[in-house]
Amino acid sequence: MNGQITGHAILENVRRYRGIASLYRQTAAFRPGQSWSLLEQARDWEARALSELEAYFAARADHAAPLAA
Repeated sequence: MNGQITGHAILENVRRYRGIASLYRQTAAFRPGQSWSLLEQARDWEARALSELEAYFAARADHAAPLAA
């Protein structure tokens, strides 16, 4: 049960991070003078989301490996 809660929390973080990245991209469209900085911020948030997903699936794979053996 604890793994499910942790997994749910990680996926919620991914959703939030991607939402923040989307807002940065939208803002960049309306602020051309700041677009490079805003797009860099969006990329950083997407990287955080990817890192969370990688950690999530690595933990699931580590948990499932003993069951497969």
